[in-house]
Amino acid sequence: MSISSRFAVGIHILSLLEINKDKVNTSEFIASSVNTNPAVIRKITGMLKNAGLVKVRPGVAGASLAKELTHITLLDVYKAVNVVQDKELFGMHENPNPDCLVGRNIQKAIDPIFSAAELALEKALGTVTIADVVKDILEKEKSMS
Repeated sequence: MSISSRFAVGIHILSLLEINKDKVNTSEFIASSVNTNPAVIRKITGMLKNAGLVKVRPGVAGASLAKELTHITLLDVYKAVNVVQDKELFGMHENPNPDCLVGRNIQKAIDPIFSAAELALEKALGTVTIADVVKDILEKEKSMS
């Protein structure tokens, strides 16, 4: 099982909004870039809006960035699209057998490891901005020319 694709799609949406900022970015247009259904885009865009990352106006087609790219980290996107609940990146199996040596101790043994890994992930995501992603996209496109 992988982290929800909402995270990658959220990054895609924000990057596209910047690269295509002089045009109207409808959910249909964004969906064609992501290769998904516009309803999926509207749902994720709504999550990004609730987090203060994008602006959308009811009844008016199109979305735009609500913040400077350099002020939007991948951690912001990760949290905005509810990839996982806080401190639940790694699921812990419920009700291990308390009569078993491993069963009664496994959760206490691996919980600190899971917590450290989640903190490391969040720290890494917090150091990369959407501006970094957009720059990389544009450099990759230029190198293909």
